[in-house]
Amino acid sequence: MLSDGTIEGFVGGQCAQATVRSQGLAALESGTSVLLRISPVAEPDQTGKTTVHNPCLSGGTLEIFMEPVLPAPRVAIVGDTPIAGALSSVGSALGYEIAQWSLGEMRTTDAVVVATHGFDEEEALVDAVKAGIPYVALVASPKRGRAVLESLDLTDDERARIKSPAGLDIGARTPEEVALSIFAEIIERRSQAAPRPGMRSLMMATAPETAMTAIDPICQMTVAAVESSIHADVDGTTYYFCCPGCRTTFLADPAAYVGS
Repeated sequence: MLSDGTIEGFVGGQCAQATVRSQGLAALESGTSVLLRISPVAEPDQTGKTTVHNPCLSGGTLEIFMEPVLPAPRVAIVGDTPIAGALSSVGSALGYEIAQWSLGEMRTTDAVVVATHGFDEEEALVDAVKAGIPYVALVASPKRGRAVLESLDLTDDERARIKSPAGLDIGARTPEEVALSIFAEIIERRSQAAPRPGMRSLMMATAPETAMTAIDPICQMTVAAVESSIHADVDGTTYYFCCPGCRTTFLADPAAYVGS
């Protein structure tokens, strides 16, 4: 299933697909795997499973394991120094998407590391903080880093969001070791950060839009309120359905179900 709710392949039937769509979008949003049990009768909660009552006429029970596959975190590097080159090599080896910093691509950027050693640092740091990038770091000594941060046109809270010196203190000396310490810090923060709606892997900068749901007015199933779901627009309101049958029944007499 894709982040817009489109399902590629076949899952058990129309009603089951509607449940898989809504639960799959929630899994993509949270970034966590889920064992989904779809049952024709209401069942008590089961440890390790998400149980959903599906009143479909087929009467079958399904168990489906869903594991989100999210884009690689995108790390933008500012600079053309030995450490910047090492960051690119180490990040690529870790499976990260490495790019040069571009303000126009801030929505898909998870981290910005400024490693210019004194050239054009201020503008990049301010832009990254103002853009809301989850991890912003400056490669500098503690003394120079403090001086750079104090010179920035930012509030104290905004300055506090910039990590300087960049990386964990592991006694790094070579460019490769410094790069490793920085990615170790990114990984640490990534593991500690709670998933945020509409964000992706790192702290998570582009996953699906917040998973919205709706109630099928005919069978009362919870379905995904996305364009790829079966839906109908009536008097300026969009209604979502688990299957074409529910949609047909609703359209025959919408007033009988609206507000019920």
